[in-house]
Amino acid sequence: MTVVRSGLINEQRERRHIGEPTITPIPTSLYTDLYHVDSAYVAWKTGQTGQATFDLYTRKNPFGGGFMLTAGLGPAIDYLRAFKYTWEDREYLERIKGYEPAFLDYLRDLQFDGEILAIPEGEIAFPNEPLLRITASFPVALLIESGLLRAVGISTLIATKAARLAIAAQGRGLSDFSFRRAHEPFLSARSGYIGGCDATSFVAAAKEYDIPASGTIPHALIQAYPDELTAFRAVAASLPTFALLLDTYDVRQGAFHAIQAGKEAQEAYGHRLASVRLDSGDIEADSHMVRALLDEAGMEDVKVLASGDMDEYAIRNLVAAGAPVDGFGVGGNLGVGLGTVASGTVGGVIGAVYKLAWYGGDADEAASARIKLAGGGDKSTWPGQKLAWRVGEFQRDVIGLEGERAPNGSRPLLQPIVENGLLLHEPDGVKAIKARATESLAALPERYEALAVGPGDQYPVEMTPALKALRDGLIHDLMEKER
Repeated sequence: MTVVRSGLINEQRERRHIGEPTITPIPTSLYTDLYHVDSAYVAWKTGQTGQATFDLYTRKNPFGGGFMLTAGLGPAIDYLRAFKYTWEDREYLERIKGYEPAFLDYLRDLQFDGEILAIPEGEIAFPNEPLLRITASFPVALLIESGLLRAVGISTLIATKAARLAIAAQGRGLSDFSFRRAHEPFLSARSGYIGGCDATSFVAAAKEYDIPASGTIPHALIQAYPDELTAFRAVAASLPTFALLLDTYDVRQGAFHAIQAGKEAQEAYGHRLASVRLDSGDIEADSHMVRALLDEAGMEDVKVLASGDMDEYAIRNLVAAGAPVDGFGVGGNLGVGLGTVASGTVGGVIGAVYKLAWYGGDADEAASARIKLAGGGDKSTWPGQKLAWRVGEFQRDVIGLEGERAPNGSRPLLQPIVENGLLLHEPDGVKAIKARATESLAALPERYEALAVGPGDQYPVEMTPALKALRDGLIHDLMEKER
């Protein structure tokens, strides 16, 4: 098998277009922040080009919950595959910043010769654990920071949100309706499916990832016809399996019209009414009423779906109230990872960070380890090249230095993805990742699945004595230098 260079990563595979598959089929080298290019230039110009290790992690769980569901490694690899400076990029950077021609030539010839360790997509993770550990030449590691944070941060946020929605739904169906609201629709659809959605309304993502596509009908289609029953009959005659939206005018009358159109279509064409959807109003009361009318009409197999500003708290409340809802469609709350004012949870970002932990390759670990102190508390970082282990079935996680002995009864969380610039294997497909996520969530203790988990009830993540000693020593040495 030929070793192929596409972007920053070398791969032992047959040559193919770097954008197949990829979220961004164009070169991604400018998918970075300008200060990273400036920083790479300063590092290159002053000879700071040694190997460096960065940790990508979060400081807290999103949404005030008790876990994260990891996602985004596949899109991160796609980003690196397509990371290559074109001549047009070179000319643009020369025009806006006036970098030396030799630096621009360096960018054109960038070669990733380092390693990537990652927690596999679909695993449960917790704050301070490296989701990715990147080791590369210092300028390269700087340039790829923003793209990696975007791919992994957004994906993990949305996958966690979807997992929370699925937990609240307690086995009921869950569909991603977020395309029109999502800031990153491919990442949202992919991560939503991984986290617990059964299908997506976004057709391009359904095709790209080979996941089920689903949808009902919009209010506009019903409004276009002289009356609701005429509209329902048109839908029923056109589609072999169809769903109807009941709340354009009056929900009760809509239910009667759906029953009538459904029975007529079954008899005339063999077409089947699969579901009806409620998108507004008192969904709890209306679901009881609609379910009763459907059952009285002998349509027990027709499902009642609910949508409209759904989040995990609204779903939990409907389920707890015994509302006969078979599935939920979730839009913007999923697609942008929203929190809720009522619950006091903050959403929209996961707060992932990418911090230098090791630089220079000195034989003395303490001399190579790097730490950030300013800000104190969770803003300071943990130094050194680290690994993470899970002890037992969610008993505790341990973070320690590379070379330390693994805790008894543990398994490593970080897995090798790239070595010496070579991609070791293709990223898992979304269906395999979804299966892993389902298994991980099933094993997670129930107390950490709660929608709100207080600071004192968080899952235990421990630092080894050696890691603590390294950190304390660095802090002492830095304080001494500042005196």
